Amino acid sequence: MEKLSQKEFGPGSYPDWICPFGLLRFASMFTGIVETQGIIKKVTEKGGNKTFWIKSPISAKLKADQSVAHDGVCLTVEEVKASRHRVTAVAETLGKTTLGDWQEGFAINLERCLKINDRLDGHFVQGHVDAAAICIHKKEKDGSWEFSFQFPPEFASLIIEKGSITINGISLTIFNVTGTTFDVAIIPYTFDHTNMNLLKPGQKVNIEFDMLGKYISRKLSLSK
Repeated sequence: MEKLSQKEFGPGSYPDWICPFGLLRFASMFTGIVETQGIIKKVTEKGGNKTFWIKSPISAKLKADQSVAHDGVCLTVEEVKASRHRVTAVAETLGKTTLGDWQEGFAINLERCLKINDRLDGHFVQGHVDAAAICIHKKEKDGSWEFSFQFPPEFASLIIEKGSITINGISLTIFNVTGTTFDVAIIPYTFDHTNMNLLKPGQKVNIEFDMLGKYISRKLSLSK
């Protein structure tokens, strides 16, 4: 949470709050409930960065400086033209997420940031991807689907049975947790309205662990 002076107050797309100490600006948050999908129409590279033009049903409604989750990665909208918007990912983001593999024609999940008075239908998601996981199994089960994923073992303390996780921006409940794997079940609606229907074994996804678990893990590590 960033503390700003009263002088910086003005209209904008950020959720702001005035208090006796000045203006407080809250970081963008998401819920993991995918709003729509977009198609990557153009990819350009400059230095260690990559810029993406994305076409989607919500692109025309966006404004520069807004935060949007792209497959679970919070990116700032830089420009909007008709039904397309432009975002840029820096080298740090490209190295820790699947964005470095994005190509023209890829379908990605999109979610605009949470409004303060909105319902929280998923769980609190920052859009700060922790790692990439690999899909190791996909199985249809009487209309629904089950996926198995392998994740880096150093994150084992952040994942619990029946806990929440974000996969490509989708808030999901995990089960069959081991030290390096977990499963999720996908209902037909989510399967049809996200890019989970395109996911195949061997492909990588972006994962963000539950924020509360990360704070607890940090606290425990400092108390040792």
